[in-house]
Amino acid sequence: MELAMQEVEAVNAVAGDNPIKIGILSPMTRPGDAMAGVLVSRGARLGAEYLREHGGVLGGRNVSFVAYNDMATADHEGFPRSAVAGMAKLAMVDEVLAVLGQWHLRTTPWVAEMCEKIGVPMFVENGHSTVTHGRRTIYRTYFSIADRAPLMMDCLADIGARRIGIIATDTVFGQSMADTLQQYGESVHGMEFLRFDFAQESVLDWTEQLRQMKEWGPDAFINDGVNVAAGGGPVGNNYLILRQAIEVGLLPSVPMMVTFGFPMRSQDYWRMAGPGGNGVMWPATKFRPSWSEMTPIGRWFTDRFMQRYGFAPPDTCLSAFTDVTIIGQALEVAGTDSREALLDALESTEFDTWRGPLRFERGAEHWHHNPPELVVMQYQTVGQTFDDAAVIYPPNLADSKFRPSAADGELP
Repeated sequence: MELAMQEVEAVNAVAGDNPIKIGILSPMTRPGDAMAGVLVSRGARLGAEYLREHGGVLGGRNVSFVAYNDMATADHEGFPRSAVAGMAKLAMVDEVLAVLGQWHLRTTPWVAEMCEKIGVPMFVENGHSTVTHGRRTIYRTYFSIADRAPLMMDCLADIGARRIGIIATDTVFGQSMADTLQQYGESVHGMEFLRFDFAQESVLDWTEQLRQMKEWGPDAFINDGVNVAAGGGPVGNNYLILRQAIEVGLLPSVPMMVTFGFPMRSQDYWRMAGPGGNGVMWPATKFRPSWSEMTPIGRWFTDRFMQRYGFAPPDTCLSAFTDVTIIGQALEVAGTDSREALLDALESTEFDTWRGPLRFERGAEHWHHNPPELVVMQYQTVGQTFDDAAVIYPPNLADSKFRPSAADGELP
Protein backbone atom coordinates (compact mmCIF):
# COMPACT_ATOMS: atom_id res chain seq x y z
CA MET A 1 0.00 0.00 0.00
CA GLU A 2 2.85 2.35 0.79
CA LEU A 3 4.20 2.23 -2.77
CA ALA A 4 0.82 3.11 -4.28
CA MET A 5 0.25 5.97 -1.85
CA GLN A 6 3.70 7.41 -2.58
CA GLU A 7 2.60 7.93 -6.19
CA VAL A 8 -0.61 9.63 -5.06
CA GLU A 9 1.19 11.89 -2.58
CA ALA A 10 3.69 12.95 -5.26
CA VAL A 11 0.82 14.21 -7.42
CA ASN A 12 -1.03 15.93 -4.61
CA ALA A 13 2.09 17.74 -3.39
CA VAL A 14 2.16 19.84 -6.57
CA ALA A 15 -1.58 19.96 -7.38
CA GLY A 16 -1.99 23.52 -6.13
CA ASP A 17 -5.25 25.25 -5.30
CA ASN A 18 -8.67 24.07 -6.48
CA PRO A 19 -7.50 20.86 -8.18
CA ILE A 20 -9.64 18.48 -10.20
CA LYS A 21 -10.22 15.57 -7.80
CA ILE A 22 -10.13 12.06 -9.28
CA GLY A 23 -10.61 8.92 -7.21
CA ILE A 24 -8.46 5.79 -7.33
CA LEU A 25 -10.12 2.65 -5.99
CA SER A 26 -7.80 -0.34 -6.32
CA PRO A 27 -6.46 -3.28 -4.29
CA MET A 28 -3.40 -2.15 -2.37
CA THR A 29 -3.09 -5.01 0.14
CA ARG A 30 -3.89 -8.70 0.36
CA PRO A 31 -6.24 -10.52 0.06
CA GLY A 32 -6.38 -8.68 -3.29
CA ASP A 33 -3.67 -8.21 -5.90
CA ALA A 34 -1.65 -5.56 -4.06
CA MET A 35 0.60 -4.91 -7.06
CA ALA A 36 -2.45 -3.76 -9.04
CA GLY A 37 -2.77 -0.66 -6.90
CA VAL A 38 0.87 0.19 -7.53
CA LEU A 39 0.52 -0.19 -11.30
CA VAL A 40 -2.68 1.84 -11.46
CA SER A 41 -1.22 4.59 -9.26
CA ARG A 42 1.93 4.84 -11.35
CA GLY A 43 -0.04 5.17 -14.57
CA ALA A 44 -2.43 7.68 -13.00
CA ARG A 45 0.47 9.75 -11.65
CA LEU A 46 1.96 10.06 -15.11
CA GLY A 47 -1.44 11.04 -16.47
CA ALA A 48 -1.65 13.87 -13.93
CA GLU A 49 1.90 14.95 -14.77
CA TYR A 50 1.15 14.97 -18.49
CA LEU A 51 -1.89 17.21 -17.99
CA ARG A 52 0.03 19.54 -15.67
CA GLU A 53 2.97 19.87 -18.07
CA HIS A 54 0.60 20.54 -20.99
CA GLY A 55 -1.28 23.45 -19.51
CA GLY A 56 -3.57 21.82 -16.97
CA VAL A 57 -7.35 21.54 -17.23
CA LEU A 58 -10.11 24.17 -17.25
CA GLY A 59 -7.84 27.19 -17.20
CA GLY A 60 -4.72 25.64 -15.74
CA ARG A 61 -6.08 23.56 -12.86
CA ASN A 62 -4.13 20.43 -11.96
CA VAL A 63 -5.31 16.94 -11.03
CA SER A 64 -5.21 15.58 -7.51
CA PHE A 65 -6.08 12.07 -6.35
CA VAL A 66 -8.06 10.62 -3.48
CA ALA A 67 -7.06 6.95 -3.22
CA TYR A 68 -8.57 4.10 -1.24
CA ASN A 69 -7.59 0.49 -0.85
CA ASP A 70 -10.67 -1.45 -1.94
CA MET A 71 -9.47 -4.40 0.17
CA ALA A 72 -9.55 -2.41 3.43
CA THR A 73 -12.26 -4.56 5.05
CA ALA A 74 -12.26 -7.49 2.62
CA ASP A 75 -10.94 -9.98 5.18
CA HIS A 76 -14.10 -9.82 7.28
CA GLU A 77 -16.69 -8.21 4.97
CA GLY A 78 -15.75 -9.73 1.63
CA PHE A 79 -14.51 -8.10 -1.56
CA PRO A 80 -17.74 -6.40 -2.78
CA ARG A 81 -18.68 -4.71 0.52
CA SER A 82 -15.14 -3.46 1.03
CA ALA A 83 -14.94 -1.94 -2.45
CA VAL A 84 -18.41 -0.37 -2.38
CA ALA A 85 -17.57 1.29 0.95
CA GLY A 86 -14.54 2.90 -0.67
CA MET A 87 -16.64 4.05 -3.60
CA ALA A 88 -19.21 5.59 -1.27
CA LYS A 89 -16.53 7.67 0.43
CA LEU A 90 -15.08 8.82 -2.88
CA ALA A 91 -18.47 9.83 -4.27
CA MET A 92 -20.29 11.20 -1.23
CA VAL A 93 -17.60 12.44 1.15
CA ASP A 94 -14.64 13.34 -1.07
CA GLU A 95 -16.92 14.33 -3.99
CA VAL A 96 -14.44 13.26 -6.65
CA LEU A 97 -15.32 14.03 -10.25
CA ALA A 98 -14.48 10.57 -11.62
CA VAL A 99 -12.93 7.28 -10.49
CA LEU A 100 -10.54 4.72 -11.97
CA GLY A 101 -8.69 1.63 -10.83
CA GLN A 102 -11.21 -1.18 -10.40
CA TRP A 103 -9.17 -4.37 -10.85
CA HIS A 104 -10.94 -7.40 -9.45
CA LEU A 105 -13.96 -8.86 -11.22
CA ARG A 106 -15.29 -9.74 -7.77
CA THR A 107 -15.72 -6.04 -6.91
CA THR A 108 -16.32 -4.25 -10.19
CA PRO A 109 -20.01 -5.02 -10.90
CA TRP A 110 -21.11 -3.75 -7.47
CA VAL A 111 -18.98 -0.63 -7.69
CA ALA A 112 -20.22 -0.03 -11.25
CA GLU A 113 -23.83 -0.32 -10.14
CA MET A 114 -23.26 2.26 -7.44
CA CYS A 115 -21.61 4.63 -9.93
CA GLU A 116 -24.58 4.23 -12.24
CA LYS A 117 -27.09 5.04 -9.50
CA ILE A 118 -25.34 8.21 -8.34
CA GLY A 119 -23.90 9.37 -11.67
CA VAL A 120 -20.15 9.07 -11.12
CA PRO A 121 -18.00 8.38 -14.24
CA MET A 122 -15.70 5.39 -13.74
CA PHE A 123 -12.99 3.75 -15.83
CA VAL A 124 -12.34 0.07 -15.12
CA GLU A 125 -8.96 -1.64 -15.56
CA ASN A 126 -10.03 -5.28 -15.77
CA GLY A 127 -11.43 -7.80 -18.23
CA HIS A 128 -15.07 -8.12 -17.13
CA SER A 129 -16.75 -8.70 -20.49
CA THR A 130 -20.10 -7.00 -19.85
CA VAL A 131 -19.58 -4.44 -17.06
CA THR A 132 -19.85 -1.42 -19.38
CA HIS A 133 -22.89 -2.72 -21.30
CA GLY A 134 -25.96 -0.53 -21.01
CA ARG A 135 -24.39 1.79 -18.44
CA ARG A 136 -23.90 5.49 -18.99
CA THR A 137 -21.20 5.99 -16.35
CA ILE A 138 -18.80 3.07 -16.97
CA TYR A 139 -15.94 3.19 -19.49
CA ARG A 140 -12.92 1.07 -20.41
CA THR A 141 -9.81 1.45 -22.58
CA TYR A 142 -8.37 -1.95 -21.55
CA PHE A 143 -9.30 -5.31 -23.12
CA SER A 144 -11.89 -7.78 -21.85
CA ILE A 145 -12.03 -11.55 -21.47
CA ALA A 146 -14.25 -11.65 -24.55
CA ASP A 147 -11.59 -9.74 -26.50
CA ARG A 148 -8.66 -11.95 -25.56
CA ALA A 149 -10.13 -15.50 -25.50
CA PRO A 150 -10.58 -15.94 -29.29
CA LEU A 151 -7.07 -14.61 -29.92
CA MET A 152 -5.57 -17.03 -27.39
CA MET A 153 -7.35 -20.10 -28.74
CA ASP A 154 -6.76 -19.16 -32.37
CA CYS A 155 -3.05 -18.86 -31.54
CA LEU A 156 -2.96 -22.31 -29.91
CA ALA A 157 -4.82 -23.78 -32.88
CA ASP A 158 -2.29 -22.14 -35.20
CA ILE A 159 0.62 -23.93 -33.48
CA GLY A 160 -1.19 -27.26 -33.79
CA ALA A 161 -2.59 -27.62 -30.26
CA ARG A 162 -5.77 -29.72 -30.01
CA ARG A 163 -5.59 -31.16 -26.48
CA ILE A 164 -5.61 -28.35 -23.92
CA GLY A 165 -5.04 -28.63 -20.18
CA ILE A 166 -6.36 -25.88 -17.91
CA ILE A 167 -5.89 -25.23 -14.21
CA ALA A 168 -8.28 -22.45 -13.16
CA THR A 169 -8.88 -20.56 -9.95
CA ASP A 170 -12.48 -20.34 -8.72
CA THR A 171 -12.48 -16.51 -8.78
CA VAL A 172 -14.86 -14.68 -11.10
CA PHE A 173 -11.96 -13.90 -13.43
CA GLY A 174 -10.60 -17.45 -13.38
CA GLN A 175 -13.94 -19.13 -14.06
CA SER A 176 -15.07 -16.60 -16.67
CA MET A 177 -11.74 -16.91 -18.43
CA ALA A 178 -11.69 -20.73 -18.41
CA ASP A 179 -15.34 -21.02 -19.46
CA THR A 180 -14.86 -18.61 -22.37
CA LEU A 181 -11.65 -20.30 -23.54
CA GLN A 182 -13.17 -23.77 -23.36
CA GLN A 183 -16.42 -22.81 -25.09
CA TYR A 184 -14.55 -21.11 -27.94
CA GLY A 185 -11.97 -23.86 -28.29
CA GLU A 186 -14.59 -26.61 -28.43
CA SER A 187 -17.04 -24.84 -30.73
CA VAL A 188 -14.59 -23.21 -33.16
CA HIS A 189 -11.60 -25.56 -33.20
CA GLY A 190 -12.98 -28.88 -31.93
CA MET A 191 -10.43 -28.96 -29.12
CA GLU A 192 -10.40 -31.42 -26.21
CA PHE A 193 -9.97 -30.12 -22.67
CA LEU A 194 -8.79 -31.51 -19.37
CA ARG A 195 -9.66 -28.90 -16.76
CA PHE A 196 -9.11 -28.69 -13.02
CA ASP A 197 -10.70 -25.89 -10.99
CA PHE A 198 -9.45 -25.08 -7.50
CA ALA A 199 -10.54 -23.06 -4.47
CA GLN A 200 -8.30 -20.04 -4.32
CA GLU A 201 -8.83 -19.49 -0.60
CA SER A 202 -7.51 -22.91 0.42
CA VAL A 203 -5.44 -24.67 -2.27
CA LEU A 204 -1.66 -24.35 -2.57
CA ASP A 205 -0.75 -27.73 -4.08
CA TRP A 206 -1.61 -28.78 -7.65
CA THR A 207 0.98 -31.52 -8.13
CA GLU A 208 -1.55 -34.36 -8.42
CA GLN A 209 -3.62 -32.51 -11.03
CA LEU A 210 -0.48 -31.53 -12.93
CA ARG A 211 0.71 -35.16 -12.95
CA GLN A 212 -2.66 -36.29 -14.31
CA MET A 213 -2.42 -33.61 -16.94
CA LYS A 214 1.07 -34.72 -17.93
CA GLU A 215 -0.12 -38.33 -18.27
CA TRP A 216 -3.07 -37.16 -20.40
CA GLY A 217 -0.60 -35.64 -22.86
CA PRO A 218 -1.76 -32.09 -23.60
CA ASP A 219 -0.53 -30.12 -26.60
CA ALA A 220 -0.68 -26.95 -24.52
CA PHE A 221 -1.23 -25.94 -20.90
CA ILE A 222 -3.21 -22.86 -19.82
CA ASN A 223 -2.24 -21.53 -16.40
CA ASP A 224 -5.35 -19.64 -15.28
CA GLY A 225 -4.00 -18.69 -11.87
CA VAL A 226 -3.92 -15.13 -10.58
CA ASN A 227 -1.58 -12.96 -8.58
CA VAL A 228 -2.94 -13.90 -5.14
CA ALA A 229 -2.73 -17.10 -3.13
CA ALA A 230 -4.35 -18.86 -0.18
CA GLY A 231 -3.15 -17.42 3.09
CA GLY A 232 -2.20 -14.12 1.50
CA GLY A 233 1.43 -15.04 0.85
CA PRO A 234 3.79 -12.94 -1.26
CA VAL A 235 3.74 -15.33 -4.25
CA GLY A 236 0.59 -15.61 -6.38
CA ASN A 237 -0.90 -18.96 -7.33
CA ASN A 238 -0.03 -18.18 -10.96
CA TYR A 239 3.64 -18.57 -10.05
CA LEU A 240 3.06 -21.46 -7.65
CA ILE A 241 1.28 -23.41 -10.41
CA LEU A 242 4.11 -22.61 -12.82
CA ARG A 243 6.77 -23.83 -10.38
CA GLN A 244 4.92 -27.05 -9.62
CA ALA A 245 4.37 -27.68 -13.34
CA ILE A 246 8.14 -27.50 -13.75
CA GLU A 247 8.68 -29.84 -10.80
CA VAL A 248 6.40 -32.57 -12.21
CA GLY A 249 7.93 -32.25 -15.68
CA LEU A 250 4.94 -30.75 -17.49
CA LEU A 251 6.99 -27.65 -18.22
CA PRO A 252 8.88 -26.62 -20.19
CA SER A 253 8.22 -29.44 -22.68
CA VAL A 254 4.51 -28.54 -23.01
CA PRO A 255 3.84 -24.97 -24.23
CA MET A 256 2.26 -22.80 -21.53
CA MET A 257 -0.06 -19.85 -22.03
CA VAL A 258 -1.21 -17.60 -19.17
CA THR A 259 -4.41 -15.60 -19.14
CA PHE A 260 -3.13 -12.12 -18.28
CA GLY A 261 0.08 -10.18 -18.73
CA PHE A 262 2.03 -10.77 -15.55
CA PRO A 263 5.12 -11.91 -17.56
CA MET A 264 5.36 -8.34 -18.84
CA ARG A 265 6.86 -7.42 -15.48
CA SER A 266 9.96 -9.21 -16.74
CA GLN A 267 12.22 -8.68 -13.72
CA ASP A 268 9.63 -10.22 -11.41
CA TYR A 269 8.79 -12.94 -13.91
CA TRP A 270 12.30 -14.34 -14.29
CA ARG A 271 13.00 -14.05 -10.57
CA MET A 272 9.85 -16.07 -9.79
CA ALA A 273 9.78 -18.48 -12.75
CA GLY A 274 13.44 -19.17 -13.49
CA PRO A 275 14.62 -20.78 -16.75
CA GLY A 276 11.73 -23.28 -16.74
CA GLY A 277 9.36 -20.40 -17.41
CA ASN A 278 10.88 -19.74 -20.80
CA GLY A 279 8.51 -20.11 -23.73
CA VAL A 280 5.54 -18.62 -21.86
CA MET A 281 2.85 -17.02 -24.03
CA TRP A 282 0.36 -14.36 -22.99
CA PRO A 283 -2.27 -12.03 -24.52
CA ALA A 284 -1.19 -8.40 -24.56
CA THR A 285 -1.97 -4.96 -25.84
CA LYS A 286 -0.17 -4.19 -29.09
CA PHE A 287 2.29 -1.96 -27.29
CA ARG A 288 5.92 -1.89 -26.29
CA PRO A 289 8.46 0.91 -25.97
CA SER A 290 10.28 0.23 -29.22
CA TRP A 291 7.21 0.38 -31.47
CA SER A 292 7.50 3.25 -33.90
CA GLU A 293 3.77 3.77 -34.48
CA MET A 294 3.15 5.21 -31.02
CA THR A 295 1.68 8.71 -30.99
CA PRO A 296 3.46 11.61 -29.25
CA ILE A 297 1.40 11.19 -26.07
CA GLY A 298 2.32 7.50 -25.99
CA ARG A 299 5.99 8.30 -26.50
CA TRP A 300 5.86 10.86 -23.68
CA PHE A 301 4.36 8.26 -21.33
CA THR A 302 6.83 5.53 -22.28
CA ASP A 303 9.91 7.72 -21.98
CA ARG A 304 8.81 9.20 -18.66
CA PHE A 305 7.92 5.80 -17.19
CA MET A 306 11.23 4.20 -18.19
CA GLN A 307 13.19 7.20 -16.96
CA ARG A 308 11.49 7.07 -13.56
CA TYR A 309 11.10 3.35 -12.91
CA GLY A 310 13.88 1.84 -15.00
CA PHE A 311 11.87 -0.75 -16.91
CA ALA A 312 9.26 -0.99 -19.66
CA PRO A 313 5.73 -0.01 -18.59
CA PRO A 314 3.12 -2.80 -18.37
CA ASP A 315 -0.03 -2.13 -20.35
CA THR A 316 -2.02 -1.80 -17.12
CA CYS A 317 -0.02 1.35 -16.29
CA LEU A 318 -0.65 2.60 -19.81
CA SER A 319 -4.38 2.04 -19.34
CA ALA A 320 -4.54 4.14 -16.15
CA PHE A 321 -2.48 6.89 -17.80
CA THR A 322 -4.87 6.89 -20.75
CA ASP A 323 -7.92 7.09 -18.49
CA VAL A 324 -6.62 10.16 -16.64
CA THR A 325 -5.66 11.99 -19.81
CA ILE A 326 -9.05 11.20 -21.38
CA ILE A 327 -10.79 12.67 -18.32
CA GLY A 328 -8.68 15.80 -18.71
CA GLN A 329 -9.50 16.14 -22.40
CA ALA A 330 -13.21 15.56 -21.76
CA LEU A 331 -13.26 18.28 -19.11
CA GLU A 332 -11.78 20.74 -21.57
CA VAL A 333 -14.65 19.96 -23.94
CA ALA A 334 -17.21 20.12 -21.13
CA GLY A 335 -15.96 23.51 -19.98
CA THR A 336 -16.98 22.82 -16.39
CA ASP A 337 -16.18 20.40 -13.60
CA SER A 338 -19.58 18.74 -13.21
CA ARG A 339 -20.04 14.99 -13.43
CA GLU A 340 -22.98 15.34 -15.80
CA ALA A 341 -21.05 17.54 -18.21
CA LEU A 342 -18.10 15.14 -18.05
CA LEU A 343 -20.36 12.20 -18.94
CA ASP A 344 -21.74 14.11 -21.94
CA ALA A 345 -18.22 14.93 -23.13
CA LEU A 346 -17.01 11.33 -22.72
CA GLU A 347 -19.72 10.19 -25.13
CA SER A 348 -19.31 12.99 -27.68
CA THR A 349 -15.56 13.56 -27.98
CA GLU A 350 -12.69 12.03 -29.93
CA PHE A 351 -9.67 11.68 -27.65
CA ASP A 352 -5.94 11.77 -28.32
CA THR A 353 -4.36 8.57 -27.00
CA TRP A 354 -1.16 6.55 -27.34
CA ARG A 355 -2.78 4.47 -30.11
CA GLY A 356 -4.41 7.32 -32.00
CA PRO A 357 -7.92 8.81 -31.91
CA LEU A 358 -10.39 7.04 -29.60
CA ARG A 359 -14.16 7.35 -29.17
CA PHE A 360 -16.69 5.69 -26.91
CA GLU A 361 -19.84 4.43 -28.56
CA ARG A 362 -23.02 2.71 -27.44
CA GLY A 363 -22.52 -0.26 -29.76
CA ALA A 364 -23.96 -3.72 -29.20
CA GLU A 365 -20.49 -5.26 -28.93
CA HIS A 366 -18.39 -2.42 -27.49
CA TRP A 367 -20.64 -0.19 -25.38
CA HIS A 368 -18.29 2.39 -23.78
CA HIS A 369 -15.51 -0.14 -24.33
CA ASN A 370 -12.74 0.73 -26.79
CA PRO A 371 -10.11 -2.00 -26.53
CA PRO A 372 -6.63 -1.81 -28.04
CA GLU A 373 -5.44 -4.14 -30.76
CA LEU A 374 -4.21 -7.39 -29.19
CA VAL A 375 -1.32 -9.75 -29.84
CA VAL A 376 0.13 -12.91 -28.28
CA MET A 377 3.67 -12.49 -26.98
CA GLN A 378 6.24 -15.13 -26.08
CA TYR A 379 9.52 -15.12 -24.21
CA GLN A 380 12.02 -17.02 -26.35
CA THR A 381 15.21 -16.41 -24.34
CA VAL A 382 15.77 -16.75 -20.61
CA GLY A 383 15.97 -13.28 -19.10
CA GLN A 384 14.34 -11.58 -22.09
CA THR A 385 12.66 -8.24 -21.39
CA PHE A 386 9.10 -7.38 -22.29
CA ASP A 387 10.30 -4.94 -24.95
CA ASP A 388 12.27 -7.75 -26.63
CA ALA A 389 9.57 -10.43 -26.36
CA ALA A 390 8.45 -12.03 -29.61
CA VAL A 391 5.04 -11.25 -31.08
CA ILE A 392 3.88 -14.61 -32.44
CA TYR A 393 0.19 -13.99 -33.26
CA PRO A 394 -1.80 -12.88 -35.23
CA PRO A 395 0.22 -13.52 -38.39
CA ASN A 396 -0.21 -9.99 -39.77
CA LEU A 397 1.37 -8.50 -36.64
CA ALA A 398 3.88 -11.25 -35.77
CA ASP A 399 7.61 -10.57 -35.81
CA SER A 400 8.56 -14.15 -34.94
CA LYS A 401 7.16 -17.65 -35.19
CA PHE A 402 6.18 -19.66 -32.11
CA ARG A 403 9.16 -21.58 -30.76
CA PRO A 404 8.68 -24.63 -28.50
CA SER A 405 10.83 -24.77 -25.39
CA ALA A 406 13.52 -27.42 -24.91
CA ALA A 407 13.87 -29.51 -21.78
CA ASP A 408 16.45 -27.14 -20.26
CA GLY A 409 14.21 -24.14 -20.63
CA GLU A 410 16.07 -22.75 -23.63
CA LEU A 411 14.43 -22.56 -27.03
CA PRO A 412 15.92 -24.49 -29.93
